[in-house]
Amino acid sequence: MRVLQLGPFPPPHGGVQTNLVAIREHLRSQGIPCAVINLTRHRKADADEVYYPASAAALVRLLFTLPYDVLHLHLGGDLTTRLLALSLVCCLLPGKKAVLTFHSGGFPASPQGRALDSKSVAAFVLRRFDAIIGVNSEIIQFMERLGVPRVRLHLIAPHAGKLAPAAELSPRLDSFYRAHTPILLSVGLLEPEYDLPAQIDVLGKIRVALPNAGLVIIGSGSLEDELRRRIAAVPWAEHILLEGDAPHATTLKAIEEASMLLRTTLYDGDAVSVREALHLGTPVIATENGMRPPEVRCIPLNDPAALERAILAQLGLPKSPPSPASSSNENQDAVLKVYKSL
Repeated sequence: MRVLQLGPFPPPHGGVQTNLVAIREHLRSQGIPCAVINLTRHRKADADEVYYPASAAALVRLLFTLPYDVLHLHLGGDLTTRLLALSLVCCLLPGKKAVLTFHSGGFPASPQGRALDSKSVAAFVLRRFDAIIGVNSEIIQFMERLGVPRVRLHLIAPHAGKLAPAAELSPRLDSFYRAHTPILLSVGLLEPEYDLPAQIDVLGKIRVALPNAGLVIIGSGSLEDELRRRIAAVPWAEHILLEGDAPHATTLKAIEEASMLLRTTLYDGDAVSVREALHLGTPVIATENGMRPPEVRCIPLNDPAALERAILAQLGLPKSPPSPASSSNENQDAVLKVYKSL
């Protein structure tokens, strides 16, 4: 058996990337070849069976020329027209089995997700997959509502890898951390669903009570230029560091050293940064999505006042001791079982 995975390959390092890399390493440790086609704008030279096509045509060419038996597509976020088109191509490749992992745990509850039914184009495409993996029960129920046969659906929780923070922060992060306390940290994509303007605005109110407070935002995305303009327009701009992408080990060190992690989202699923923060003993304030770990302090959707109250309340509490991250191969074994069943 040969496997080809399609999805985001690090850097940057996020939940989907963690899962994809863990599956690849597990397969290769058992002598099963596993190539990857990176689907993000972050491109490098092709190496070690990781491919970075520069266009849709180049991507399709790889799909028809690389040797593999099982194609595994990883999707998060919205089901855009572009991603649905790619999904359909993956399902129509002759002689191949097509597997989808849908990582966007909060999508079924989003406006787009609620608007879809079994007669939609998205439902037609999703029913073409030989197997679909959902990271939570809400995704499985959503796929059933779209008419995907239950026998093709598999509930497999995301992989939680071992955590190895860097020995020290990067010079710019270290300088900012030394100049500010408390440090509020956000780790995620710079996209509309992460409600980052709320964090920027709330920092100004937090600094009334705590004049040394600072906000660090790690990540990249389509809103980077807009967020930089928004930050530049507020009087407390010098106390916000929009760091961009950072190596995973550095990000883990930033989480470990932060006063708390903020996860404000308009919709969200399982978030690897939330799990990593809890394992490192860093408190988390996150928008309620019905699936947060019990240790998370949850706030309502798009409620800056609740975010401000939660931050101030959390700062009055001590940090929890770190807890070890699971190093189990249960996730990867379950995925391999799906492959073998096909």
